[in-house]
Amino acid sequence: MKWKIPPMIKVYEALGCIADDRLEFEGIEGRVYSSSRRKFYTIRYEPKSNSIMVNDNGSYYIDYLGYPAIAYLMKVGELDFSEEYSNALKGIHWKDLNLKHDRSKGVGIPDYDFDSVIEEVDLLVEKKGINIVDFKRFLEKVLEQIKSKDLNLLWEKELPPKGY
Repeated sequence: MKWKIPPMIKVYEALGCIADDRLEFEGIEGRVYSSSRRKFYTIRYEPKSNSIMVNDNGSYYIDYLGYPAIAYLMKVGELDFSEEYSNALKGIHWKDLNLKHDRSKGVGIPDYDFDSVIEEVDLLVEKKGINIVDFKRFLEKVLEQIKSKDLNLLWEKELPPKGY
């Protein structure tokens, strides 16, 4: 199975994760703590087979490459990384922001309005003096790199951790 291309917001979250120092890794394995730091996701990467496994909700339920894997791939040099843009996303509580923009209003399966989240975060980024056009260009470039990697699923999917 091939990983689907993630929504743009996942590149934002990956950059923020790195700035918040929520990624630990050694070799081909990693662990990313959620923005609440109450749970963690596991990453395993096998470059020879172009395969990666990550157990965040988006990866497990929707089959796209989640932000923990993107953050890991940035840290190991497989995807471009920008310290400036990463720092601009530091301290964002992504879960709270996503819940604020949940169209399901807590009834049933969450339906996050990622476009609204992006609009809100872009305003924060601009207030920090970041050129939004250059920032968006960088994010698009990372998505293109993910697409060109055409990553495979490594092993069976693992259930995401429970909790907030």
